[in-house]
Amino acid sequence: MDLFPFDAGLQPIPIEDGELALLPQLPLPIDNAEVFARLLRDTEWRHESVVVYGKRHLQPRLTAWHGEAGYGYSGLYLAPLPMTPLLEQLRGAVEGATGHRYNSVLLNYYRDGADSMGMHSDDEPELGPHPAIASLSYGAARAFILRHKRTGRTLKFDLADGNLLLMAGALQQNWLHGINKTVKPVGPRLNLTFRYIA
Repeated sequence: MDLFPFDAGLQPIPIEDGELALLPQLPLPIDNAEVFARLLRDTEWRHESVVVYGKRHLQPRLTAWHGEAGYGYSGLYLAPLPMTPLLEQLRGAVEGATGHRYNSVLLNYYRDGADSMGMHSDDEPELGPHPAIASLSYGAARAFILRHKRTGRTLKFDLADGNLLLMAGALQQNWLHGINKTVKPVGPRLNLTFRYIA
């Protein structure tokens, strides 16, 4: 299947058992610093807890969920907040860049290097068998890690300010992904993962 049937500027990243592509800068009429500042200021950030290996822990980051449907993972249910005008603008740009439709977005706020995202797959049933998930980053660059579930092959690359990463095809079935903690001094980062909830 041709994941990129149009010239949207997405750069395919060679990977087996899935599809991955990067757009270095999502085109918008406002600059990255303004997007970052408005998202940070206007989002109702929450510090949720999840169940990991049978124990409840506070997530090492702040989150918010906006869209048309609720979403659940790791014993946590997220009731949707409405899309803001800025989130609608970002969604339209992401849909234009990827050729996929999205009706929900998870926002993650990594305050510093102590905040992280454990290795996981976005493979909940309501996402469908081959979800297209668009990951949009603002602020400080952080290392994004992919690890193949069967072979253990690991890929690692920085996601920087304005980067749009598209994960599609069978990638969620075959790969885990996450953001590790780091002791290096690093500024705040915002990440938005757009998805379609059936």
